[in-house]
Amino acid sequence: MQSPDKEILLSLVKDKMPFGKYGGRILCDLPVHYLEWFKRTGFPKGKLGMQLETIYEIKLNGLEDLLKPLRTK
Repeated sequence: MQSPDKEILLSLVKDKMPFGKYGGRILCDLPVHYLEWFKRTGFPKGKLGMQLETIYEIKLNGLEDLLKPLRTK
């Protein structure tokens, strides 16, 4: 099994949502219902879409503990 890319995980705890109702919120703090909406309607293209899809999968599978050590750095 391949380990998660640390740079992607770091970006989830540092980068902020650039627009919308949750603009300015750190990506890993976005509510699940918002991520589910993107899943239904389509994730944005590019890096942001990949980040949102990644955090969606992390939350869907209960893997938020992966991010805890990164949040304190």
